[in-house]
Amino acid sequence: MPWIFAWTQTRLMLPAWLGWEAALSKALERGEGEVLAQMREQWPFFRTRIDMLEMVLAKADADIARLYDERLVTAELQHLGAHLRDLLSQACNVVLGLTGQTQLLAHSPETLEFISLRNAYLDPLHLLQAELLSRSRNREASLDSPLELALLVSVAGIAAGLRNTG
Repeated sequence: MPWIFAWTQTRLMLPAWLGWEAALSKALERGEGEVLAQMREQWPFFRTRIDMLEMVLAKADADIARLYDERLVTAELQHLGAHLRDLLSQACNVVLGLTGQTQLLAHSPETLEFISLRNAYLDPLHLLQAELLSRSRNREASLDSPLELALLVSVAGIAAGLRNTG
């Protein structure tokens, strides 16, 4: 899987937010919260970027990302996933602080509901995909084997459900 697409499939959504948590946190630490609030209020580009960031963060799921790590990543590298999940949490907290909300997408209950409804179908697909990836890595399988075809179906299903393919 291509790099960006893989981060989307595992629900970490890393390329969409990595760096924003640090940049926004640094601005807040320097006392620039009012500047950020003004930018969000007066600059449509910045407001839209923060709104898109919030939507992607709402689609991210640290528990699903942890599932992939536990199933597919060696013990020696597990700390990297834990660190990235911590950064994801920081990104969520910074965006919540910037938007003044207590929950991501609180201003858009319809979008939040759509994501929640899709998650009911996506979560089992993630469980299946992690298992299929594990099995695929542990044996030699041709591209047209039932295992590989099932894996491709899981990829397509998750991409369709998230509506962000990377």
